[in-house]
Amino acid sequence: MTVYAQALHAALYGLPAYDETLPTALDTLLQATHTVTAPEQKTAVLRQVAEQLRNAAEIIQRYQYRAQWGRLPADVTEQLADAHDHAHQIAQALDRVAPAFNHRPTTDATPRAQAASDGRSATAPVASPTPPATRHR
Repeated sequence: MTVYAQALHAALYGLPAYDETLPTALDTLLQATHTVTAPEQKTAVLRQVAEQLRNAAEIIQRYQYRAQWGRLPADVTEQLADAHDHAHQIAQALDRVAPAFNHRPTTDATPRAQAASDGRSATAPVASPTPPATRHR
């Protein structure tokens, strides 16, 4: 109930919902995504999720070792190894993208965005003007 009240308060008054440090539990972080408004807070949430994924990868790895020691089927050990690797890769990806949320978005005036707004294909190359042919003597 508190999370909804904070979200409503932040939405109505445009105030930041959190003054304290971010929670570490993933379910609480999920709730925080509905209330954080500042770019720094959004970045902090992604960084905290990345850290929790690293913790999850370590837990998975421990269970992988236990599966090997307990002589569980090889596919169980392989699936746990895959889960460990994927969790670690996702954490690294979040580390790379988190800083992007620290800045306010700007309007994209690149040729691709202009081409898309003109109805042209965004991947179509833009023809550059060719200089007039000159004769060399």
